[in-house]
Amino acid sequence: MTSLDEDAVGPDSARPGAVDPEERVPAPREGGGVTLSVVILTMGNRPAELARAVRSALDQENVAVEVILVGNGVPGDWTPGDDPAFEDERVTLLRLPKNVGIPAGRNRGVEASSGDVILFLDDDGWYRSTRLGTYLRDRFAAEPDLGVVSFRVRDPEGGRGERRHVPRLRAGDPERSSAVTTFLGGACAVRRAAFDAGGGLPEDFFYAHEETDLAWRVLDAGYRIVYDASAVMFHPAVLPTRHDMFYRYNARNRVWLARRNLPWPLAFTYLAVWVAMTVVRERRPSALKPWFKGFAEGWRRPAGPRRPIRWRTAWRMTLTGRPPII
Repeated sequence: MTSLDEDAVGPDSARPGAVDPEERVPAPREGGGVTLSVVILTMGNRPAELARAVRSALDQENVAVEVILVGNGVPGDWTPGDDPAFEDERVTLLRLPKNVGIPAGRNRGVEASSGDVILFLDDDGWYRSTRLGTYLRDRFAAEPDLGVVSFRVRDPEGGRGERRHVPRLRAGDPERSSAVTTFLGGACAVRRAAFDAGGGLPEDFFYAHEETDLAWRVLDAGYRIVYDASAVMFHPAVLPTRHDMFYRYNARNRVWLARRNLPWPLAFTYLAVWVAMTVVRERRPSALKPWFKGFAEGWRRPAGPRRPIRWRTAWRMTLTGRPPII
């Protein structure tokens, strides 16, 4: 295991704009093939689950893989545990003494990685199949315009899974693969060139909608995003509302998402639709009060660089089944 402190890696330079398809095919590395980097973000409070996640990444067969283990908000002398997996030479440990949030933590992991394809894995998730890596390697190598693969999330207890884990409007059949316009942040694989073209994850978001922000920019750069039911990650069933800041960040970041990425007519429509949907769905004052507080905060505070997607990208999203107004 290699250790890095937070100053050992600097921010990558974003490469906005479309990329020539010929340039999207990763050059073969010495030893052959596309390489994978698995970035696992942890707060250091689930050592047994974390060891399982790391082992599932290292156990991938016939593919070059490394694990970047990011301790987010951990002491300088923190160690992940005594499981032998943490001592594997393919594991790099990156300690961040301050909790910088999910997008910034994952960005730091990407900066410390070297793979052609980046997999983001939650510390309480894992890959049961040891052939997932070769499947992804071959698919990304064969499809140069493929930017992101969003995985199917399966409940280890055998439940059907959560509707929100299927990133499309018609989410009733999780076993059906399709083109999509967003992806799951902790259950995905992203082509590194697409990640760079999209400018990485928006760090000010801290939590919620950061994947959609990157997804829209990846689509605008000319890449495709797919939900692939054959690519499976296991994860316990949990509710996002368990986090105290869920409603506030959900609303604030949705405003930022529109302000940063949508032409103004679409931005206002998108936000109006979500205000109406939230009022209808939630109704409870305990949920609506922090949501509208976050909504107002999203207008008051800077949203970051504005780079609206092209109208033809919005049309592509509409043809995919999810226009950027919902």
